[in-house]
Amino acid sequence: MWNSLFNGFGQVNRGELMAARDGDGWIECTCGSKHWGKHGAAGILLIRNGEILLQHRAPWVHNGDTWGIPGGARDSHESIVEAAIREAVEETGINPEDLIPLTTFTDDHGIWSYSTVIAVASNKLEAHELNDESHEVRWVTFDQVERLPLHPSFAKSWPSLRLAATDAIERAI
Repeated sequence: MWNSLFNGFGQVNRGELMAARDGDGWIECTCGSKHWGKHGAAGILLIRNGEILLQHRAPWVHNGDTWGIPGGARDSHESIVEAAIREAVEETGINPEDLIPLTTFTDDHGIWSYSTVIAVASNKLEAHELNDESHEVRWVTFDQVERLPLHPSFAKSWPSLRLAATDAIERAI
């Protein structure tokens, strides 16, 4: 388990990752859907050299056999950045020291939300299928993303996420 916790964007606090996992569970949303994460959910859109890291979800998970970003339920004590990075570490084995969070994008449903941390990955960042939730992880160009069978929520958010990512990168340069 990694010992660095991100507090805000790019600021690292040293400490132990809290063990409490109180976010797992379904929410009946006002939009008529069920969403994973009692306290909302978070994921990370990692960008490197004009590509993003996508995860091919295993068939047995909710909306399985689709592509999306690493992510999952937020626990009550976690910030958006902490949750997104924890999920990416659990699912892809990345080293959080090899990324820089730039901004967040939130799909807010009122009683539930999914927040995406948009981050730049260094060339040192390595990712792989770490658990049985993933079939594969792959770097995909922005233009190739929509050619894959996408997780329905990610597909719906992708046009706005792409704009937010492009804007965040331009501001960071």
